[in-house]
Amino acid sequence: MWRTLARPERMSMFFRQYISEVEKLGINSIGIVLLISLFIGAVITIQIKLNIGDSGWVPRWSVGYVTREILLLEFSSSIMCLILAGKVGSNIASELGAMRVTQQIDALEIMGVNSANYLIFPKITAMVTIIPLLVIFSIFSGIIGAFASCWFGHVMSATDLEYGFQYMFEQWYVWCSIIKSIVFAFIISSVSSFFGYTVDGGSIEVGKASTNAVVCSSVLILFFDIILTKFLME
Repeated sequence: MWRTLARPERMSMFFRQYISEVEKLGINSIGIVLLISLFIGAVITIQIKLNIGDSGWVPRWSVGYVTREILLLEFSSSIMCLILAGKVGSNIASELGAMRVTQQIDALEIMGVNSANYLIFPKITAMVTIIPLLVIFSIFSGIIGAFASCWFGHVMSATDLEYGFQYMFEQWYVWCSIIKSIVFAFIISSVSSFFGYTVDGGSIEVGKASTNAVVCSSVLILFFDIILTKFLME
């Protein structure tokens, strides 16, 4: 990590690598984030409406309130990062692992290049900057999915849902999601890079490293989710 976080020798090369990683790791994930968030937002609304929306003692706008809290506090920050750990983490680990077994990393070291900084640092910075934006995008997509269930599925009145979304809104919850997403982005990128960079063997070991990276990243995300929720929500 000390070698990885060193100052890049050539900032122009680092910036080109950074832009490439943002596109490969972040922009290419917009589709899956949009699709999952739309459907999850709609499903949460439908499930809550079916379970508590028809109760005489529970107001209808509570469906929107609960949906908003779920999207802000857990789904868009934690669950979406778990999904991205499977997609992006395996990509990072397999890419670096393939470079290790084909001796491309060794060639960089022989040329006097800090391979950890050159290969890993752009990935970490790209993930830390793009994942919070994807989380915000996921929140809005989930809200659109919730309204779509009202407009097209006629689950409930969109006016009641809108009131629930606005009821007792806490801006700090949005910042909690962003803070957690930054920590999770660092975990995904650093852990996956470690497993890929330290591969020792052939192509079979690359597959094992990719699997281990996803599993370890997911466990760490869940662990730090508990810690961050404890400290941020008190």
